[in-house]
Amino acid sequence: MKHIHAGKVRDLYEDGDELILVASDRVSVYDVVLPTPIPDKGSMLTQLSNWWFEFLADVPNHLISTTDVPAEFGARAVRAKKLTMVKVECIARGYLTGSGLAEYNRTGEVSGIALPPGLREGDKLPEPIFTPTTKAEVGTHDEFITFDDVVNQEGKEVAEKLRDLTIEVYSRGAEHAAARGVIIADTKLEWGWDGDVLTLADEVLTSDSSRFWPADSYEPGRPQASFDKQFVRDWSTSTGWNKEAPGPEIPAEIVEATRRKYMQAYELITGRSWS
Repeated sequence: MKHIHAGKVRDLYEDGDELILVASDRVSVYDVVLPTPIPDKGSMLTQLSNWWFEFLADVPNHLISTTDVPAEFGARAVRAKKLTMVKVECIARGYLTGSGLAEYNRTGEVSGIALPPGLREGDKLPEPIFTPTTKAEVGTHDEFITFDDVVNQEGKEVAEKLRDLTIEVYSRGAEHAAARGVIIADTKLEWGWDGDVLTLADEVLTSDSSRFWPADSYEPGRPQASFDKQFVRDWSTSTGWNKEAPGPEIPAEIVEATRRKYMQAYELITGRSWS
């Protein structure tokens, strides 16, 4: 195998005409990789993604095998197709929070989409919206772009497919999770081309790529409790860190609490015990 790419939290290896995608225990917040890993994080994200890929089996995805991987990578890796990746971060939002909330407070819009006035933090949107961003390199920040920007980059037909598929995957995932007591506030998807087939890649509806909120404590108008890395984001902000590299070391108690949140999300959504 040949190591061909190190992302914020994933490593890519080339094995002939196929890829080995390995999820590390690294955690990235504000597009900066923090120096402290979260034990089992890579395995939990990989297994949750694999569960969703099966749940969304009618949506083309990059998986070739979830087991035919080098033993040293274990449950953290999958064998995947080589795709020509679309250079857009495809984000679907069903609730107003995070950078979407900040953009709305400044302009009344998110990615050029006008939203009703008077929305509060955590409010459910009238319908899910597509809010793409640039695909930033490690250590730099994603930036909002509009649907028209995606049209200019990818063409109208492809932009519409990206928007419609992203919202479809989000909506189906959010409906399932809601029945299990988890609100998926938003999610980020990546797509690539397998020949002329637009194909879901990387990870899907995980605690790194989505915001998961416990439904039983949801209350709009304030920050929500979470089952995702928002817990680490909030902690890092409390340290006074300026959100630029290098990031701060994560204390042991925050590491363990984060690991438990990732585990809770996996177990609630899949109905399986992590052990």
